[in-house]
Amino acid sequence: MKFVRVCQNRTCKKQGSVKVLAAFKANLVPEVTVTGSSCLGKCGKGPIVLILPEMVWYSKVHPSEVNQVVEQHLLGGKRVEQMLYHRFDS
Repeated sequence: MKFVRVCQNRTCKKQGSVKVLAAFKANLVPEVTVTGSSCLGKCGKGPIVLILPEMVWYSKVHPSEVNQVVEQHLLGGKRVEQMLYHRFDS
């Protein structure tokens, strides 16, 4: 089972995380649970998306990029390199 956490705290909301969460929920994948989360501690890099249990962090995610994360990472098993938050995933 995988989990997608989309920060829904104040700063990420201002940066569009509500639409990012909605885009993930519109592209549901079997065996993947999508939820909003409280602050993930990466303010200013949002919207932040965390994929568990792999602990893969994506930063500045736009709703138009969600399908790429779903197809490439969640279904294909490959990280979307250009979207990684490299402080944690380098």
